[in-house]
Amino acid sequence: MKPIWVVDDDQSIRFVLEKALQREDFKVRSFASPREVLKALEDDAPQVLVSDIRMPGGSGIDLLAEVKQRLPGLPVIIMTAYSDLDSAVSAFQGGAFEYLPKPFDLNKAVELIRRAVEESLREEVADAAQTQMPEMLGQAGAMQDVFRAIGRLSQSNVTVMITGESGTGKELVARALHKHSPRAQGPFVAINTAAIPKDLLESELFGHERGAFTGAQTTRRGRFEQADGGTLFLDEIGDMPFDLQTRLLRVLSDGQFYRVGGHQPLKANVRVIAATHQNLEERVRQGGFREDLYHRLNVIRLRLPPLRERREDIPMLTRFFLGKSARELGVEAKRISDGALAQLATFDFPGNVRQLENLCHWLTVMAPAQMVEPKDLPPELLGAPAATAAPSAAAETAAVAAAAAAGVPSAVTGPAPTPAWLVDLEREARRRLEAGESEVWDKLTRLFEAGLIHTALDLTRGRRIEAAQRLGIGRNTITRKIQELGLED
Repeated sequence: MKPIWVVDDDQSIRFVLEKALQREDFKVRSFASPREVLKALEDDAPQVLVSDIRMPGGSGIDLLAEVKQRLPGLPVIIMTAYSDLDSAVSAFQGGAFEYLPKPFDLNKAVELIRRAVEESLREEVADAAQTQMPEMLGQAGAMQDVFRAIGRLSQSNVTVMITGESGTGKELVARALHKHSPRAQGPFVAINTAAIPKDLLESELFGHERGAFTGAQTTRRGRFEQADGGTLFLDEIGDMPFDLQTRLLRVLSDGQFYRVGGHQPLKANVRVIAATHQNLEERVRQGGFREDLYHRLNVIRLRLPPLRERREDIPMLTRFFLGKSARELGVEAKRISDGALAQLATFDFPGNVRQLENLCHWLTVMAPAQMVEPKDLPPELLGAPAATAAPSAAAETAAVAAAAAAGVPSAVTGPAPTPAWLVDLEREARRRLEAGESEVWDKLTRLFEAGLIHTALDLTRGRRIEAAQRLGIGRNTITRKIQELGLED
């Protein structure tokens, strides 16, 4: 373990902390000024940095900013006199692990530093695991079975059917199968057959000739042509219209197809990977899915377990997604306490890994401190009864109308209570404004829009047109916003 660095212009503070930490078997290195720390960082790095705020020759706040730029994951504890509390809060919001008011109790100071060390070591382990397994994460036995299956199929071109509930990561598995196959140098083309209207799906799959229908101004290559020499991933195959299933079966059988409006047969060398959250056997029995197509696709089946069957993976996935959200939003990654992780492990996550990822995105934006505690989790994860939720606007309106009609005074007729999410938004805006951030309007607007679109796409299983309809915006608008906000993945 690396040493703990203590920086303070007061020699007595340095001496007392150094001796107390050494008694606890910590290695310690002391500095009298921020300049000495910055110079030492050129050749070395601490496990934890403990710094005063006010020092001759440099500010602890400036040192914090410089250190965070070089070592974003380093826990920094800021020491401050009570009169410097505003500065301490600013430092805390700027990424400090915690602040330590002076005069401090020595035992409490050592305990705080110990917690910072433990957190730092946990983050190092998580980072190492993330580096070793960048594509997919999972230590649970069921996920290890999936990884082994991907390995066995790595040199094969066989058709694969991936099954599992929505949000379990079926496309990630398809991409891994492609990446580790002989077709890795070819294209990987994905299409969600449930997200495209029936009238357009045939053209999306097989392309169309110029003039084939109104609006077909030019000849267009379909996904089969685009995937030539590579892999075509057909997501939500169970929702494919019955007549298109016949065309798909023909392509899988002889490799030939026609563009819409075309008369020249085309061939494409494509490996097909299909996925569904539905019970295809039941769909076949009901007459909604062709039995011969089912057998053609179901050569090798991979089942992805729901997150509730791999709860031991929740801590690793949570830290991974918190880091990913922080990188996407350009902020420092949140840390999460053991208590909060334990609370997450009790939740069933009906939306599976995708729901956990969306939760981490929410926590990155809305959690008030760098360390996420159980109280920072959304109410549905804390077991709060639905009755405690703020009433909807429609419910409030109905209550007002009913009270007025009956001539009964109602609390609802007064100023409506501010929804909890709006309180969180106002708190976040205040924090950023008080910290002197620039472009707060643009940053929060982007986060708000990204959250809305994330949620709508999650509810519609990636169907953009339906998501746009639910949000009350146009198809072109949601497509443009997805591109502007970098939500393509």
